[in-house]
Amino acid sequence: MKGALIVMAAFLAVLVSVVAWRGQLAEAARASWAQAGQFGPVLVLAMLVVGCSEVLLSRALVERWLSDASGFRGIAIAWGAGVITPGGSLVGLPITAALGRVGVAPAVLVTYMTSLVTLTVIRLPMEVSLVGGRLAMLRFVACLLLPPLAGLLTRVLVPLLHP
Repeated sequence: MKGALIVMAAFLAVLVSVVAWRGQLAEAARASWAQAGQFGPVLVLAMLVVGCSEVLLSRALVERWLSDASGFRGIAIAWGAGVITPGGSLVGLPITAALGRVGVAPAVLVTYMTSLVTLTVIRLPMEVSLVGGRLAMLRFVACLLLPPLAGLLTRVLVPLLHP
């Protein structure tokens, strides 16, 4: 996490330097505040969901439903949860981090993230309006099996990467 923050801070420093050099610092600040106004409430809600998730997910619950011992059941739950998670990665990635902290299996986490990115139904109406119903449905159906396949592949890869 610290490494990612350092990389982001360095990238931001470069961006701010370029914006300042071009004399557009005030414009960039206004755009940043506008974005904060749009994404701030979503981030606050995401953090509240994360906090509640960490408190509610006991070790016994995770072990039964979301661990490697849960078999395909954990992958299936993650698959469905990714489809219905609102807010995309802005909400889903903090949830993934919280689930990882309480011991959810890597295969379940990868399934959830893949489902979140490829299948979230919140995005479907926008896709239909932009690319048409046929292409949107083709993409959705073509991606339908990707999350469980990613989860199952993760189950194979984890022992190979961490013997």
